[in-house]
Amino acid sequence: MAIKKSLVILNESPTQDEQPREKPDSRLTETYIIEGMDCGSCALTLEKHLQSNPAVKKVSVNFSTGKMAIEHGSTVEEIIQEVSKAGFRAAVESNERTAERKKDKSAFHAVVGSGTLLALGIIGSYAGSVSANLITVLYGLAIAIGGYKPARSAYYAIKSRSLDMNVLMSAAVIGAAIIGEMLEGATVVWLFALGNMLQSASIERTRNSIRSLLQLTPPVAQVKIGNERIEKAVRDVAVGDIIVVNPGDSIPLDGKVSSGESSVNQAPITGESIPVDKQVGDTVFAGSINEHGMLEITVTKRGMDTALAKIIHLVEEAQAKKAPTEAIVDKFARVYTPIVFVLALIVMLMPPLFGLGLWSEWFYKGLELLVIACPCALVISTPIAIVSAIGNAARNGVLIKGGVYLEIAGKLSAIAFDKTGTLTEGKPSVVKVIADRISESELISIAFTLEQFSTHPIAKAVVQYAEQHDYATRQASGHRNITGKGVTAEIEGRQYFAGNMKLVELFNTPLGEYEHLIAPLQQEGHSIVIIGSQNEIVGILAIADTVREASVKALSELQNAGVKKAIMLTGDHEGTANHIASLTGISRYYADLLPENKVEAIKQLQSHGHKVAMVGDGINDAPALAAADLGIAMGGAGSDTAMETADIVLMADHLEKLPYMVKLSRKTLGIIKQNIWFSILIKAAALVLIFPNVLTLWIAIISDTGAALIVILNSMRLLRFKG
Repeated sequence: MAIKKSLVILNESPTQDEQPREKPDSRLTETYIIEGMDCGSCALTLEKHLQSNPAVKKVSVNFSTGKMAIEHGSTVEEIIQEVSKAGFRAAVESNERTAERKKDKSAFHAVVGSGTLLALGIIGSYAGSVSANLITVLYGLAIAIGGYKPARSAYYAIKSRSLDMNVLMSAAVIGAAIIGEMLEGATVVWLFALGNMLQSASIERTRNSIRSLLQLTPPVAQVKIGNERIEKAVRDVAVGDIIVVNPGDSIPLDGKVSSGESSVNQAPITGESIPVDKQVGDTVFAGSINEHGMLEITVTKRGMDTALAKIIHLVEEAQAKKAPTEAIVDKFARVYTPIVFVLALIVMLMPPLFGLGLWSEWFYKGLELLVIACPCALVISTPIAIVSAIGNAARNGVLIKGGVYLEIAGKLSAIAFDKTGTLTEGKPSVVKVIADRISESELISIAFTLEQFSTHPIAKAVVQYAEQHDYATRQASGHRNITGKGVTAEIEGRQYFAGNMKLVELFNTPLGEYEHLIAPLQQEGHSIVIIGSQNEIVGILAIADTVREASVKALSELQNAGVKKAIMLTGDHEGTANHIASLTGISRYYADLLPENKVEAIKQLQSHGHKVAMVGDGINDAPALAAADLGIAMGGAGSDTAMETADIVLMADHLEKLPYMVKLSRKTLGIIKQNIWFSILIKAAALVLIFPNVLTLWIAIISDTGAALIVILNSMRLLRFKG
């Protein structure tokens, strides 16, 4: 088959240099990716700087995601220029794959240049033959090269009335130069530049854990038109088009298989480790990989509406939401920094005025206080951990819609489960065949013949069982459906029926030895299909909703993860509920419940002091999901409603992801506590060491940037967590 190559331009939108120069008449709302922010105060500085621009109506900068949402009446170039003035880099966010931007190496060059001059100055000071003035010049150049960017950022922070680390560090270095401590000043500048470069690189790696999901979908798709294939950019493919995906290729768009069979690896969407078999009529997701066999797929969603695109959007929204712990830390930081700044001024001025020491001695101590006045490590202790955990969860098929829900999940003590479709498969199947007068194969063959034309779920279960076991139908005529009772037909000259007790009574057929078997089966929650003729009953089929294979294991692992109570809520009768509870190991269940009764069960658990999660399908269990502290929906990949309504979504119908989610949440809470205590102890130690003259400026800067880096690296462990 011929493949026509049409010209595909991946970047059809104008580049930054080609954007129109004239200002638009109306205001634009755009999202920019911001690089270079290494703590929350940087985001605040940039936000305040842009708010002072008359062309900007509204702006919000989020440190966690590294993004800026801005409504403005300016051009792209002017916004990017304003961002660069504040010391950061900006680029318009695009949902489409574009050529990779050239990386900014200015921070690396500043570190290398400043470090080289600092090293030359230190070597010269030990050489003896190098003049003191030249050494001072080398240190001065090291300060200028390494401190240019922080000084520029400090200028705009002061203009914006922000007190960030750039302001504090710049003030400390200028103060060190004033009192003649050029070596200390140059060392502080170099260490600060090095620490910021490492922090920025680490934080960007965390943020890119989600952005990289965009690379899972190919930029082009092969669209089948007649007997030919035309290569089109994904954004130009319309709903209803048929695309062809070769073995080994990524699927570019959501759709349904219209031709072919294959195994598809959809781990990026659902977190399933084993490829899923796909055949005609099955749904496939953009970003999943076609393992073998060519597939023709009818597109059901445009690129911006695919499950993968929604996952990325919802995860980035989730990462932007502050967790309760983060909000508390931010409030503390806003108080801590100005208090320590004022304390630094008092230390610089008050003791010398009262004759308690030299001006230079106390001025130096004040400079040390300035350096440790910015709680960078503390401020980023929570958001980096939250971003890492949410990114990890998304890659494993669990969509957590915010830090607040992640924290709640880490504190769960009870989980309530809907029965149908959650603990069970949600569809009836044949679980027991009883045949005494004829063979099992004869019984199933008769039942198959009777039920093959019925659309009732129980009839479908019988047909599916027969087909799975390769049974054949018999010659039959006169098929008749008797509403609410069953079906009847003439098979090989004899009238047979399949149905419930009402149908047996209609035919007036004696139950015989089967009579004592029916009641116990019904008490266990089985639906009974009785097969017989007017003269005799030939057998019974017991139909039931089967327990998911993963349910028992998942419930056991939840208990090991610290969840004390697991209960089942169902609208089914007592017998069915008791039977499923015994199979899954659930000790407590509520049966015959209406939706409002499920809410009462949730509230009862909460009244006993439990943090309660409700696991359901996100639609039928909406009241209970809303009443619980945490609503968890199953199978979100195929349900837009589930993705929109629940707090946490298990993208595939796999209950085993639930213990992983609880363990990840508890691990995250543990790491956040580690980060917070480590940050506080480092600051406390630095404060204590100032007055015995143990602390120096360069040790102070190491304690600040080093602590921040350790906090980031500790948080990044969550990216690799597997539970």
